[in-house]
Amino acid sequence: MGKNYFMDVVINKERLSTGEPVCVAHCTTLGIASQGKDAEEALKNIKEAVSLYLEERPEKYEELGLEEIPMFSVIEVTKRAKAASAVR
Repeated sequence: MGKNYFMDVVINKERLSTGEPVCVAHCTTLGIASQGKDAEEALKNIKEAVSLYLEERPEKYEELGLEEIPMFSVIEVTKRAKAASAVR
C-alpha cells in the first residue's frame, strides 16, 4: 500500500486577457498551476497535473514531507485611507 501525501492547493478566480472568468488552481507545495472553467474543474486539472509531474519526478515525493493535512486559513484586511496616506 502506498504512502499518502497532502499538498496545499489554492484556487483563485481570475480573468483571462479576453475578460473571460477562469479558476486557477495553484499547488503551492510543488509550484504547479492549472485552470478550469470552475473550481471543480480546476481542482480536477491540478490533481492530474500533480500526478503527471510526480510520475516524471518521483524523487520529489521525498522532498514533500507532508504526511499530515496542511493547515489553511483566510484573513481579511481593510484598507484604511488614513493609514495609507500617513505612510511616506
